[in-house]
This record gives sequence, structure tokens and C-alpha cells, in this order.
Amino acid sequence: MSTTTGERTLGFDEALAAYDPAMGLEVHVELGTATKMFCGCPTEFGAEPNTQVCPVCLGLPGALPVVNAVAVESAIRIGLALNCSIASWCRFARKNYFYPDMPKNFQTSQYDEPIAFDGYLDVELEDGSVHRVEIERAHMEEDTGKSLHVGGSTGRIHGATHSLVDYNRAGIPLIEIVTKPILGTREKAPEVAKAYVSALRDLLKALEVSDVKMEQGSMRCDVNLSLAPSGSGALGTRTETKNVNSLRSVERAVRYEVGRHAAVLSGGGSITQETRHWHEDTGITTSGRVKSDAEDYRYFPEPDLVPVAPSVETVEALRATLPEPPAERRKRLQAEWGYSDLEMRDVLNAGLVDLIGETVAAGASPAAARKWWSGEVARRANTEGEDVPSYAARLGVTPAQVVELEGLVTGGRLNDSMARQAWEGVLDGEGTPTEVADARGLELVQDTGALEAAVDSVIAANPDVAEKIRGGKVQAVGALIGQVMKEMRGQADAATARQIILERLGQG
Repeated sequence: MSTTTGERTLGFDEALAAYDPAMGLEVHVELGTATKMFCGCPTEFGAEPNTQVCPVCLGLPGALPVVNAVAVESAIRIGLALNCSIASWCRFARKNYFYPDMPKNFQTSQYDEPIAFDGYLDVELEDGSVHRVEIERAHMEEDTGKSLHVGGSTGRIHGATHSLVDYNRAGIPLIEIVTKPILGTREKAPEVAKAYVSALRDLLKALEVSDVKMEQGSMRCDVNLSLAPSGSGALGTRTETKNVNSLRSVERAVRYEVGRHAAVLSGGGSITQETRHWHEDTGITTSGRVKSDAEDYRYFPEPDLVPVAPSVETVEALRATLPEPPAERRKRLQAEWGYSDLEMRDVLNAGLVDLIGETVAAGASPAAARKWWSGEVARRANTEGEDVPSYAARLGVTPAQVVELEGLVTGGRLNDSMARQAWEGVLDGEGTPTEVADARGLELVQDTGALEAAVDSVIAANPDVAEKIRGGKVQAVGALIGQVMKEMRGQADAATARQIILERLGQG
């Protein structure tokens, strides 16, 4: 088949029948430091363009950089969490290339002497299998500015009438984490890529070194992919799909490039080593520029910065600050909470682990915490295009309110239906669960006489159903309970109603 760009692709299964994929993933992570990598400018996201700049990050003559110590410590902690060796001595280098959003005409990075190297990250797939992704390096560098192309329909330079450059992002600390070639994944290649980036995001979040908001660009993935004839053991010519900014897009980009490469190769063509642009709306990649090799960047040691040489004592002190690995924490919490694999997977996919943990710590049962956060709150958050934690924070809905709501149910004031109404009121900003229940008149009828009268009325109005229950078909009691609840306007306790009905019909 062909795409909207006219490039032919093969189906994924057809491509794998003839070729083996090899991947390499490069993830850029903006560190959550208060200031930039080599100067004291703030790093706040969303500030007015070109208001967080100074002579250093603008590359003005005579301005000298100074390394951000917190960024170096964050880099070491990331390396340790990825099971890397930490360099006892390393240097920064100048990576020379020209772009309008690179004010110095070079990027201060690390070339052949990264801060961390030779590590790995184990990632779990949907079927429970674990794939080890080997890490080649994690190195420090600075981010570039940001270009905005105006006047076209695509937001890209082609077709634009002019471009604007915002240098606020220039100089923000970055860690680039580069995998070794990921081989042998075959049909699981897209899933492995997505699972790796997801696991890496969870790890970085647990380390509290970045907010890892892919939608804001604080975590971005470059997807390198090549194909070689099945069983050859060779590596083909690679392409690099740049700045993929969602987990779903990482998976889709791998799948698309497998099909595109296979179509080119099976047609007798050759792959051009180039960068590619990912298009979220159409799910395809388009050609960017011919990919440069390392020698084209004319790397040389940065003369204005001293080497970084962390002592063994410093590295070990930082190792002691590492949190429980996210995968181990999830398994521990699943066991403590008593969730099934499916329930835990749903909680993970919804990003609810921390919120449920806080709610359980506040006094709620794990079942109630999962129920109330993954129900109406999740539905509304999804409609608003937000994750549940950020949506709840924006509304001011708290774990303590879940505890309060559960207490109203276990204390006998509300049944499940009433509790749902109260929770909807909380989400609508009507107050706490108790305040909403008071305002809406939500309370179970405690008058046993009124409930018994309703039961007698319903039994009299449904003699056929009553006779079935007398004959031993106890499951038919549900129909009568529904009628009782209707007559009591939902303010009866269903369990009590069931007990009275069965007693009346000789089944109690």
C-alpha cells in the first residue's frame, strides 16, 4: 500500500517474513533543575519568549559557562538507576553545527567521554515476559532553542512565510540516554520500544529528576530503525525518526518504519541514512535531512569547562539516594493491595499508582481507592484530555475526600448509588462528600418499618416473582429488590431489603 506522501509500505507481518528489525532508541530528558546547564537563567516552562536568557545561553562573545552541579548529580543518579558504570573523569565537548535555534553555532555536549556508560534496563511486556534493553551511554548536554514556523498549514518550515525563534529553552540541562542496538525482538519490536520508553519515564519520575512530560517536550525519543534479511545477523542502513513525543507514537513510528523500509528493500531500492519527521495526525514519517556522521560535527573538547571527576564517595552517596525501582515497587504494591494483574495494569495505564498509594495511606481501602479514582474521575479526565492526577489536582479533589466518601458508605449513611451521586457533586465543586450528601438529602432510610411496608407492597404487586422465590429460585429476588429501591427512591439499603424479602417468603 502507499501513504499520503506516495511512499509505499508493506504490511507489518509481510515485512517480518523477509526482514529482521534492529532498533536504537535515543531519549532526551530535560532535567528539572531551577537553572540552566551552564548559566543561572531560570527554566520555567511557558514563560514569555526570550525572557529567560543571558549572554551565556545566547552565546555572546566573552561569556563563560559554569557547570550546574545539581545537573551533574542528577546525571549520575540516572546512570546508577540504569545500572551504568560512572566515569571517574569525563569532559564536555563542542558539537559543531548551525541551526537558527542554536545561538552559539555549537552544542555543548559529551562525545567520547560520557558521564555514564554500559548499563541496562529490564522492561516487562504485556504477556509478562521481560526484555533487557542494554544502555550504551547516558551523557550530559544542553537543549537548543525552539523555532516556530509561521504562515504555513503544517507548522513546519516548508510553506511557512517566516520563522520565529525562542531561546528560553537554549541551555536547559539535558540527559541523552542511548541504547545499544536492540535485536531479536521481531514482531515485538514496536511493543518493546514503547515498553522501554514507558519504563524509562517511570524510572526518571521516581528519581524526581524531571517531570517527563512528553507532551511538553521535556522527554523526547528519537527512533533509529534498520532492516536486514531474516537470519543474516547483519545490520541494515538506519533512519532516525526525530522527537517522537508520546508512548503510542513510539510504537506507531517503529511499526510504520518497518513497513516503509521493507517496501523500499523488497522493491530493489536502498535506504537513505537520514532523519525523518513523525506526523502524529497521519501516523507516517517524512524525509528530513541526510543524517550526519560523528566526524561531520567536528567534536573537540570544550576549552571553557573543567573536566567532571566525581569521587567514589560522591557516587556512593548518590547511590544511597536512589528510590525503590518502579517495577519492584509496583509488584510490592500489587501484593499489598490485593489487585489482580488486570486491575494493576489498568491502574498503571491510568497513571494512578501514586494517587491510590496516597489514598490508601490516608485510610481508604485499596478497593475503594481504585474504584473512585478509576471511575467517574478517570472518565471526566479522559474527556478533558488530562491524566487523572493532574485533573484531580486542578479540581482540588483529594485522597482525604475518598476516605470520607468510603466512611459514609461503611458507616451506613449512603449506599453505592448515593455515594456515586455524592462523588459527582464533589467533582462538580459542590463541596466535600458530606456537604454534598447533606445538600442533596442523600441518606439511607433507617426506619425498618417503612422498609418492611415497601417490601410487603412490592411482594403483593409481584405475586408471580414471589412464588418463584418461595419455590427456591432465590436469584429472582433481584427483581423485587429493584422495585423496593424504586419505591424507597433509592434510599433503602439493598442488603437489608434482600434479607426482609427472603424472610417474608420463607427463604430467610
